[in-house]
Amino acid sequence: MSTVLPTGLPSVANVPRPTRGDTPIVEVPPSAHTLDGFREWVHAVALPPGCRVTYIAGKVLIDMSPERIGSHSAVKMEVSSILYRLVRERGLGQFYPDGTLVSNRAADVSNEPDAIFVSQATFAAGRARLVPSADQRDFVEVEGSPDMVLEIVSPSSVGKDTVRLRERYHLAGIAEYWLIDARGDDVQFDILRHTPAGYDPMPPAAGWLSSEVFGRRFRLDRVRDPQGVWMYTLHVAPLVPTP
Repeated sequence: MSTVLPTGLPSVANVPRPTRGDTPIVEVPPSAHTLDGFREWVHAVALPPGCRVTYIAGKVLIDMSPERIGSHSAVKMEVSSILYRLVRERGLGQFYPDGTLVSNRAADVSNEPDAIFVSQATFAAGRARLVPSADQRDFVEVEGSPDMVLEIVSPSSVGKDTVRLRERYHLAGIAEYWLIDARGDDVQFDILRHTPAGYDPMPPAAGWLSSEVFGRRFRLDRVRDPQGVWMYTLHVAPLVPTP
């Protein structure tokens, strides 16, 4: 069923599609079809703005589709900002937004999720580490197994997010995979918990989803703003006092 937008929305003019000469060309070297080669290439090359590249088991996937505002950018900003503040306030570890490369050798995957979280315990145990930049002045990548990754489904990433990355994140031993699909009439928000057989969605309880990683319960709602664009709210249930 298609969603009917409120009346009074501004019309969008037809913009000519870029010609072949205007479209950036991304050349993938043969060496990028190995995990180490891909990581070296990504850190060395200047990719066009908005270009997202993923390595999965010898294949390089390139997505240059523009990010949609209502079903992707808005929900990513809300979820990331709430989780970032929660992590900072409780001193849980480090929360990184989109653009942070995550690589795992056992799962043969390298990707930039929409967000990741690495706990203090995971860093201390060596399950994840920060990879320094070439000049040793900063960091450019997380290697290993974060505690949580977030992916928000877009029209061009359905198979990648729901199947291929889901399998690889599980092989990487990532404890929770947060998967959000806001393209339809209803938001599909899943907290997928790592089990030996695969990821299992946490069952909702009175509308809330529990996260073992963050030790809290969450609910995601949305309403339209006056322009007809979705506005999201990630609710965090209060902690229940211990008797």
